[in-house]
Amino acid sequence: MTLVSPPSPPSPPPDPRSDSLAFDYSGMRALVADLVPPPDVSGAVRSALETARELMVHSFYRYEFATVAVVHSLYGLERALVEGLGVEGLGVEELGEEEPLEGLIARALEAGLVTAELAGALDRGRRVRDQIASGAATSATLPAGGALGLLRSVFEAVALVLGPPEEAKKPTRVEQLQDRWDELRSRPFPPGFAGAEIAGVDLVMLDLNVAGLVHRALNGGLDDDHVAHLWRCIADLDTVVPLIGEGNCAAYFAQVRATAVLAVAPYVPPAF
Repeated sequence: MTLVSPPSPPSPPPDPRSDSLAFDYSGMRALVADLVPPPDVSGAVRSALETARELMVHSFYRYEFATVAVVHSLYGLERALVEGLGVEGLGVEELGEEEPLEGLIARALEAGLVTAELAGALDRGRRVRDQIASGAATSATLPAGGALGLLRSVFEAVALVLGPPEEAKKPTRVEQLQDRWDELRSRPFPPGFAGAEIAGVDLVMLDLNVAGLVHRALNGGLDDDHVAHLWRCIADLDTVVPLIGEGNCAAYFAQVRATAVLAVAPYVPPAF
């Protein structure tokens, strides 16, 4: 008697609403490969974050999973903040806000554990969660690119609150720029956008200009003309990124902008 293995079940079809973030399922998994909880976090935090990461991957097959991933990650964030801030057992009154997570984010900001920009991103995620809970929004409210950005903010915050001491792990600004630059160079220019213009800005030329200036910043630095040119590029990026309707292209140029801002940061004059 010959035993025949049953055929493998077919893979579900991609959700057509999710295909702008990655070309295939393996591409989605590659997008989140760096989202790893710190090694010594509690089981509750690790479980919530790893589940959120997997939900983000599977949003390739179901668009709503991207928003659900952010919502689920907030369970891990809230627990991480409770542990990191040492506020186990405190109620709403002691936290000083309308609900615990809002107060925990405010405390983390006050303690200098997170930046104002990061705290703002975390609070945006919290508001999305509350809108879904109240019925004011659905589980499809976040585009995949926006959900991925918020998910990265949660992982970053947990690493800052529960990870190793900041002095031991924080790379220099040049190292950060090099890492961003290497990551950007590993991504192909968005297909279908060669020769495209948005608001009068040629996307290919904008990409090339930023690339040349970042290369200069890493190899000898920028003079005043270069700095002025880079600021013009950033202004162009601020114009075009919100107008890009295709998710993969929008994510690419958002990364170009983040790299440009990091390159120009040492040349911003101090406030008086």
